[in-house]
Amino acid sequence: MSGHHQDLVGFIWNIANKLRGPYRPPQYRKVMLPLVVLRRLDAVLETTKEQVIAEKIHLDAKGFKDVALEKALSKVAVGKERSQPLYNTSQWTFTKLLGDPPGIASNLVAYINGFSPRARDIFEKFEFENEIEKLDENNRLFLIIKEFCSSQIDLSPQALSNLQMGYLFEELVRKFNEQANEEAGDHFTPREVIRLMVNLLFSNEEDVFKQGIYKTIYDPTAGTGGMLSVSEEYIKAQNPDANLELFGQEYNPEAYAICCSDLLIKDAPIDNLVFGDTLGLKEAKNKANNFIPHDGHGEQQFHYMLANPPFGVEWKPEESAVKEEHREKGFSGRFGPGLPRINDGSLLFLLHMISKMRPAPVDGGDGSKIAIVFNGSPLFTGDANSGESNIRRWIIENDWLDAVVALPDQMFYNTGIYTYIWLVTNKKPPHRQGQVQLIDGTRHFQKMKKSLGNKRNELSDAHIAELVRLYGNYDHNAASEFGEESRVCSKILPNQAFGFLKVTVERPLRLNFQASPERIERLWEQSAFSNLATSKKRKDLAAQQAEIEAGERLQAAIIEMLETLDSGVLYCDRTQFLKTLNQALKAADLKLAAAVKKMVLAALSERDSTAEICRDKKGNPEPDSELRDTEIVPLPAEIKLPLPLGYDGETGLDQLLSLVKGHCENYLRTEVLPHVPNAWIDYRKTKVGYEIPLNRHFYVYEPPRPLAEIEADIKALEKDIVAMLGEIV
Repeated sequence: MSGHHQDLVGFIWNIANKLRGPYRPPQYRKVMLPLVVLRRLDAVLETTKEQVIAEKIHLDAKGFKDVALEKALSKVAVGKERSQPLYNTSQWTFTKLLGDPPGIASNLVAYINGFSPRARDIFEKFEFENEIEKLDENNRLFLIIKEFCSSQIDLSPQALSNLQMGYLFEELVRKFNEQANEEAGDHFTPREVIRLMVNLLFSNEEDVFKQGIYKTIYDPTAGTGGMLSVSEEYIKAQNPDANLELFGQEYNPEAYAICCSDLLIKDAPIDNLVFGDTLGLKEAKNKANNFIPHDGHGEQQFHYMLANPPFGVEWKPEESAVKEEHREKGFSGRFGPGLPRINDGSLLFLLHMISKMRPAPVDGGDGSKIAIVFNGSPLFTGDANSGESNIRRWIIENDWLDAVVALPDQMFYNTGIYTYIWLVTNKKPPHRQGQVQLIDGTRHFQKMKKSLGNKRNELSDAHIAELVRLYGNYDHNAASEFGEESRVCSKILPNQAFGFLKVTVERPLRLNFQASPERIERLWEQSAFSNLATSKKRKDLAAQQAEIEAGERLQAAIIEMLETLDSGVLYCDRTQFLKTLNQALKAADLKLAAAVKKMVLAALSERDSTAEICRDKKGNPEPDSELRDTEIVPLPAEIKLPLPLGYDGETGLDQLLSLVKGHCENYLRTEVLPHVPNAWIDYRKTKVGYEIPLNRHFYVYEPPRPLAEIEADIKALEKDIVAMLGEIV
């Protein structure tokens, strides 16, 4: 940024400091950003003010309305055709506002209401009238407006072009959002992260740099528009003749207003930016300011998409709408493969973006490419066949996941966690098909001179260039020199490497039995036994009492029968004990229901690894639920994707098992049976899962220091401690 721009930013920042008292620094932007927009528009329109007012009277008399009136007034106001009409029909300007100090608040409101609809809508989204009242009550309004009229803050078109004003505005947005770091992460992404995403997104994209090419760019969580503007700037710098159309949606009114302000200042299209909830709200109560409670771009599809969705944020408000779409539309809607847990909806935005991909080249289309920022949760959260796992499975089995780039920690203003850029596309070149590239960029950073909230690290141009080089070269085990030593930073793995089978391993049930007094006493701990002396008859008290008494007699008879057994005999075979028990029941003339008999066996048994295996009627071993375990078995390397198993986990299971059973048996034989003989796999419980264990692939073992070295350090510390104690004494 030039020195003049820096001077302007510094001067505006000094004005903001005059708000201290009624406002805290994180709140400065609520006043300063709308006023910067207002002053710029004032400077653009001031010289033609009288002509616009006269033309308005003339056109009203002729019956001009709506679009025709807007275009005509805008042409008079700025002296040329604009794609976004801009004018003001009030008598006020910033300078005139200073001429009536007592009425400055109401006059400023009237001034804002005199703007063209698009400009007026921006200030409604800023909710600036509330700030005007607050400023006036605290005797700051006149002071701040006077400062904005200073010759040191010339925002006229003669001093700053639309492009230069756009840069200035972006810089102010960045600074004010950094000041408000405790909430900025919800809609503000560090510029160097955006530049990395953009560079990765357009790497090897030759079409976009062809003269006169038309491309669409979309951000479903547009925020202040950084990703859209940086994408446009990147392409235009190399291809000025490119025809780019930007699209976005944003639910935060202030962020939406900031984005619209930037577009209006640069006379860029605003209609493609939608104010509303991208995921959807079932019964939206907020209908003010043209809020759209659903996807504002319907069936549209886009060439390129970028997003930094909120991570770790509940999607409870959107739950009803999202679940209804998932349930009723399935794969014909946006959320076919599954839904993530309610406490993090970031994967929903990726599903939304995938639904907006253009047809792939194999289907006769030109395809799409996506760059999205996530925290670590979407990489591995969720068990096999969970919503998150199924989403990963769907993306990988369709060969859409192109690369995952791990970023350093402490890169964002409101969180210090590690973040990851996912690149998703349905137009992989042949050499990248069937594989996923993992890039470890966690050491690609430099420390900032001054921390901004949780942001202490930043990417330099060299770091960005290196990460883009690793992505573009597409080499397995490629190394990078960033950090203290050369280290592998690129891995290329087949899609199958991210899938696994979660199999249930059973071990046989082994029980001993004994009719000892202690075990007989356990009968009373069995609910089925105690419930024998209860009654469900509530209205007929006599019948109720009779049923209870009958139950008590049965309880006594069961105990009396068990006491006839030899309490000193320990049976290690259930079959033998059942024979003895059945003989005792016959001798006592007792007939027990199956559930009661099962309860008796449960009370008299204990697990015993030396006992005989308990078997069912077919002679098969019965599983011991307490010894049940699960094993994670990697998918066979040669298996073809997509798998035949449905996302319900049941459809096509037999077909899947026919493909993997031999593989699982080999795993059981080599990894399980040497440790637990007699184990087997219950294949009906088999589940499929997918995860992206990026850290595991780049883990480098560091052996502990030699014991002699550690011992020397301990002795040195002991010597220092003794010396310090000597000084105290």
